Amino acid sequence: MDIFRLRVFISAAKNLSFTKCSKELFISQPAVSKHILELEHEFNVPLFHRKGSQLELTTAGSTLLSHATAIMNDYDRMNYEMGLLANTVTGELRLGASTTISQYVLPPILAQFSELFPQVKISVKSDNSEHIEAALFNNDIDLGLVENYSRQTGLQYEHLMDDELVMVGDLNKKYGKTEEVTLDELQSLPLILRENGSGTLEVIERQLEQRGITLPMLNVVMQLGSTEAIKSFVQNSDTLAILSVVSVRKELVNNQLHVIDIEGFDLVRHFDFVYRKSEHNQLSQRFMDFTFKSL
Repeated sequence: MDIFRLRVFISAAKNLSFTKCSKELFISQPAVSKHILELEHEFNVPLFHRKGSQLELTTAGSTLLSHATAIMNDYDRMNYEMGLLANTVTGELRLGASTTISQYVLPPILAQFSELFPQVKISVKSDNSEHIEAALFNNDIDLGLVENYSRQTGLQYEHLMDDELVMVGDLNKKYGKTEEVTLDELQSLPLILRENGSGTLEVIERQLEQRGITLPMLNVVMQLGSTEAIKSFVQNSDTLAILSVVSVRKELVNNQLHVIDIEGFDLVRHFDFVYRKSEHNQLSQRFMDFTFKSL
């Protein structure tokens, strides 16, 4: 059986779209249709219900997806182990990372890893921590990096590094010139926070709850789904934000943003690797080991 044809089917089945499949695998949409048709001819069953532009897996399609996913996992594992015997590392590594980690921690590590192992194909899904964990359960990624407190049953977490959240403001604005505030004062300050489901927001929420403060008690002006969007908002308004220190290093060095201390209140969290306990592969472990040595 054509291994690539199985990859095409898995992508089409996961996306329920030939268009998304073609973009994901960098092939034409007619090529996707041809591969699916060949599989349907081979097994003599329809794999999708087609309702206009909408796709839905048939019972046969669901069965094939289960087997095809297992086959591809075994195939990738075989490639990796044979590559080790030949003193090369090959295969496909599907990473998922929270937006903070994917933007500010991963890029230099990925660059070094790709230079050392050029035959490894790497893809990165960037989303909030909650969605990265969901992607692991859906087998959309092999390895995740998250920043939230919560722990999902069936997933294994390994500590990567510590991170500090800091409150920042624009130095040219009134609030941004403040040096320190109390927790009581914090509740009246205009804040821009990350969206629900983000690891950053979960850490802030949990730490504040330990001091008897809930999110509704804060003056939250807006919630945004991007750290870069939050920084831009703060730099164009008299508001404050609580963000990872790794995400604002450049702005702090350039005196664009200023850290405001919260008296007696430190926000420290962990960045963690996360993977499915039953399906952790050697290529994922190789990347984890490389990352630990790089930091």
